[in-house]
Amino acid sequence: MRASPASGRPGGRIVRFAAVGGVNTLMFSACYLALHHLLPYFAAYTAAFVTSMTGSFFLHTYVTYRTRPTWTKFLLFPLTQVTNYGVQSAGLVALVGWCHLSTTVAPLVAALCALPFSYLLSRRILHPPDRTGRRARPGAGAQDAPSAPGGPTTPAGPALQAGPTAQTGPTTPAGLPPARSGTPG
Repeated sequence: MRASPASGRPGGRIVRFAAVGGVNTLMFSACYLALHHLLPYFAAYTAAFVTSMTGSFFLHTYVTYRTRPTWTKFLLFPLTQVTNYGVQSAGLVALVGWCHLSTTVAPLVAALCALPFSYLLSRRILHPPDRTGRRARPGAGAQDAPSAPGGPTTPAGPALQAGPTAQTGPTTPAGLPPARSGTPG
């Protein structure tokens, strides 16, 4: 069976991110509108943001990046969302105060403006690159490590190589120079 185009490619991840964002926006909007009648608009916005951020973590972990949620990711996710919160908050205040946009619609517009920041930050936390900056190869291990200056080695000593070797003098069966004794030879 063939994998769907949205399965493992970066473009598919962006599609999943947008879909999860749509669901999360609906969750946020429902929470905000319910609290808007009970609280001042900014308090309702903050409560809805915190609630939807928790849902966003789990949706993006399982659906967008298809990775396991961990306590580390869970604890780091809100830290990256501080920037998202700042961008959305500044947008909300500017849209309501300067542009005189309705307090009901302004949070949605501010969320759209913050979307690129949100994607980049969540990708960094939930799907970080390998610490070496490279993808690990299956089966990579000690034998893939760079060889010593004299060429590749085996557990018994230098590997067999075609051509003359640079070693001079007697060697031990392991291919290493003999240990020096305290008497001149």
